[in-house]
Amino acid sequence: MYKRDTIAAISTAVGDGGIGIIRVSGSEAIEIVDLLFKGKEENKLINSTSYKAHYGHIVERESGKIIDEVITLVMKAPKTYTTEDVVEINCHGGIVVLQKILNLVLKAGVRLAEPGEFTKRAFLNGRIDLAQAEAITDLIRSKTEAGLEVALKQLEGSLSNKINDIRQDIVSLLAHLEATIDFPDDEVEEFDPNQLDTRIGGIINKVEDLIKTSNRGKILKEGIKAAIIGKPNVGKSSLLNALLREKRAIVTDIPGTTRDIIEEVINIDGIPVKIIDTAGIRETEDVVEKVGVEKSEDLLKEADLILLVLDASQAISEEELDIVKKANDKDIILVINKVDLKEEIELGDIELILDSKDIVKTAAIDNEGIDKLEDTISSLIFRGDISSNSDTLISNIRHKNALDRAYGRLLDVQKTFQMGLPNDFITIDLRAALESIGEITGDTIGEDIIDQIFADFCLGK
Repeated sequence: MYKRDTIAAISTAVGDGGIGIIRVSGSEAIEIVDLLFKGKEENKLINSTSYKAHYGHIVERESGKIIDEVITLVMKAPKTYTTEDVVEINCHGGIVVLQKILNLVLKAGVRLAEPGEFTKRAFLNGRIDLAQAEAITDLIRSKTEAGLEVALKQLEGSLSNKINDIRQDIVSLLAHLEATIDFPDDEVEEFDPNQLDTRIGGIINKVEDLIKTSNRGKILKEGIKAAIIGKPNVGKSSLLNALLREKRAIVTDIPGTTRDIIEEVINIDGIPVKIIDTAGIRETEDVVEKVGVEKSEDLLKEADLILLVLDASQAISEEELDIVKKANDKDIILVINKVDLKEEIELGDIELILDSKDIVKTAAIDNEGIDKLEDTISSLIFRGDISSNSDTLISNIRHKNALDRAYGRLLDVQKTFQMGLPNDFITIDLRAALESIGEITGDTIGEDIIDQIFADFCLGK
């Protein structure tokens, strides 16, 4: 078990609030807080049973001055968040009183916790694995209910169980192969070639199935970036306002009104979608507008989804054909706007350029077609993807990279076997695959990587 000195930190967000919490964890946590706590019933915290709340005051040891009215919650090892003794001091939420109490705790012999150190101790003490630890910060930072559900399932161990299942398959196969190598004269059952090929293929399929979930997992966690692109005065800003259900962007009949990037996040079927209104792409001598056009062209490369807005009352221009050519490697929704006007547009040339297309007709200024556009965005995001009710999704890029490395090694195992090479060569790649898989749960990962992961956590967690 991992043990170190006693640590403390403010665990609630900075700012005014009804309640603030200072968390203390370590072998001396209860004893040290007891020095500062004066309970109404004169009971000592060191004599408290676990999971018991005590009402009283935090006082300065030297002067006896009352700092705040508090409730302390005593939790005794090993059934705590860190598996160590933990005390949480619930006080009033002002930053001054929180900092004052924290300083008293530190002065009594406690060290200020590093970012994520409470969760790091939970991991190092074996209460949770690394995938579950990372799910905690995803839980805190989730932007939608869908993202929250993904993080919660991972915290409950859905991903860890899948990973451990794969690891066990590899370990079992590796152990049997190594036994046939190390003890060739003993009665170790040789693998039937078909059986070995089937077992390797089964492991590959399990890893591949997890990798396939990474696109959806990333989207549910991070969302997507959708850029509204088009010529000036085709209704891009009106479309943004319609999607936001508010007048966020200035709308006029004068071409080139939008000269800078406007970003807002909307929720479409549980997915955070960052909608970006851009300057109209056209040749211009206006210095300021030219900068906006350059930003728009950059977003053509960066965005996950392009909403290409065309004016239904005008014929397709060469500039618009150019935009399509530049963005043809992206997911594109053609938004035929201003359908309330006389329709002059013909999509012939654009349809020849686009490999695939989704077309939605709108009159953005009247909110016509906006629901259809949202449905199209939602269906496009997950087109050909896994079902939305999948139990386990890969939402962490570190996990995805580890699975990719393991997958590559397992494919090498399969090739080595099919080439008829000795078992020694197979075990080399199996061990490498096992190490990559173990990085996800923290079984085979260096201390420097662990420190880097927890450094991204918030202070007090």
